[in-house]
Amino acid sequence: MKFVDEATIFCEAGKGGNGCLSFRREKYIEKGGPDGGDGGDGGSVYLEVDGSVNTLIDFRYQPRYRAQTGEGGSGRDCRGAKGADVVLKVPVGTTVIDVDTEEVLGDLTKVGQQLMVVRGGFHGLGNARFKSSTNRAPRQTTNGSLGEERSLRLEMKVLADVGLLGMPNAGKSTLIRAVSSAKPKVANYPFTTLVPNLGVVSVQPHRSFVVADIPGLIEGAAEGAGLGIRFLRHLVRTRLLLHVVDMAPYDETESAEAVKAIAAELEKFSETLASRERWLVLNKLDLLPEDQRKQVCKELQQQLGWDGPVYHISAIKGEGTKQLCFDIMEWMEARSAEEAEDESLAEAERALRVRMDTEARQKLQALKAARAKKKSDEVDDFDGFDDDDDDEAEVVYAP
Repeated sequence: MKFVDEATIFCEAGKGGNGCLSFRREKYIEKGGPDGGDGGDGGSVYLEVDGSVNTLIDFRYQPRYRAQTGEGGSGRDCRGAKGADVVLKVPVGTTVIDVDTEEVLGDLTKVGQQLMVVRGGFHGLGNARFKSSTNRAPRQTTNGSLGEERSLRLEMKVLADVGLLGMPNAGKSTLIRAVSSAKPKVANYPFTTLVPNLGVVSVQPHRSFVVADIPGLIEGAAEGAGLGIRFLRHLVRTRLLLHVVDMAPYDETESAEAVKAIAAELEKFSETLASRERWLVLNKLDLLPEDQRKQVCKELQQQLGWDGPVYHISAIKGEGTKQLCFDIMEWMEARSAEEAEDESLAEAERALRVRMDTEARQKLQALKAARAKKKSDEVDDFDGFDDDDDDEAEVVYAP
């Protein structure tokens, strides 16, 4: 199934049913009085998290949804039936945003969680509602109100504790295969990974965390180079970033320059995300001569001025991965314990994620606007002929 992490839909709730104007009419019963019933409420539209759904692709093919209108009331004080609700299944980690106001309506992170996005119209009142001691035969009724309608943007972000970051072909997919049961495609060429992959790393029984592998970045990704930065949004929910570095790049590029380029792209995308806890994971050391490994790694740290945690691994051989996973688990549990004891830390973490989410959304929207403007300018500049065409050849421009 194709991976789609963003979609725009239009939702319209049902109109409320109208009230009924009716009077009781039975043989041998005089002055039966009003008996017009109320209409039914209009149906609403809900979003519900389904654990079996992992993409928003269905909303690309069917972007409009409308709930059922409530039935009108009838005589004998019969109320109209309520309009049927529409429940749309979305994946875990879906953020719902109002397109017109850019308001975040909800963040769906648990299986079974529901969110009403548009409310159905209120039912109309029948004439029986208006009877009184001075108004024995009322002829007043009310119509049902219109349901709400909204254009919504759905953004899906994978839920993971740890995110892998790095250049294409740095070995991120190989690492996630080595430490979990995930089986992403691995090949010896850049951009093998085209969509995010998740893996559950089990350190010990009942001790595990989730790691996310996203497509690699290159210099200029913030301006749309390569696969761009749109997949970076999947890292805003993570608590720890592992920067995987290729210590034996196939194109003989400098590893230090690659680290700096990725850090710069991360900073352009979200300053808050760039300030997140980040560990350096030096991979593919098995391709270096054993007597040179320590010296090469030391030189890299000196060039970067890196004083954070550093791990030396070979993902394909599994060397150093167990210690890395154990330290990650220890770090995660320590952070969770601190937040459980101090509510202010937990609140600060939630505020940090909201800030990262906002920065990521603003950056992606700005990138989309810039692309749309560039495309529009290219269309405006096209005048229908090319001065460089060969005079002897007839050129036909297809619309």
